[in-house]
Amino acid sequence: MKLCLAREGSDPINILCLGAHPDDIEIGCGGTLLQLKKTYQKLKFHWVVFSACGVRGAEARRGAQLFTKGATLEGPVTKEFRDGFLPFVGAEVKSVFEELKSIGPDVVFTHYGKDAHQDHRLLSELTWNTFRNHLILEYEIPKYDGDLGKPSVFLPLDSETCKTKARHLLETFESQRVKPWFEESTFLSLLRLRGMECNSPSGYAEAFYCRKLVL
Repeated sequence: MKLCLAREGSDPINILCLGAHPDDIEIGCGGTLLQLKKTYQKLKFHWVVFSACGVRGAEARRGAQLFTKGATLEGPVTKEFRDGFLPFVGAEVKSVFEELKSIGPDVVFTHYGKDAHQDHRLLSELTWNTFRNHLILEYEIPKYDGDLGKPSVFLPLDSETCKTKARHLLETFESQRVKPWFEESTFLSLLRLRGMECNSPSGYAEAFYCRKLVL
């Protein structure tokens, strides 16, 4: 089944991107965002990163600008909650979500609900608490924990879009390049695996988890 975002009149399509940390959104759905820019002329991205302190905050802003270049970008909004401690300041995080209700997004990109990282899980839970009548797509982040599951929604991507995604990640998040897994082969490998699973013509795709879809 193929999904198409449609908007009557001249209003742009509102896309809300939520990430616990800088690079989460870009790793999880960066290729999809690049593809959406190619497909739709009028897009408005609302970009929120919850744990973006110091140099990581600058990287988050740079990543948002790169991946939305050519479209309208609201923000990015960067918060300075402590990495790894979001569940322990849940009331403050919830307050941020309450402020986001007025956006009225057509689609929300957020973390996978069964992600092994506690910050990721909290954002996914609050996304569903806040946007109860919206299309929510949960993206995946590869990590040491090995928590990749069986996604239900796939977006085939051409190889050039995938290479652009990987290049942007490496250029933007220099602070993460000390991590042995933060390299082009990791990102392209997951794209290739999901592309195989959905029989993508190019061999590449991004995948998402969707709990509820109204046809």
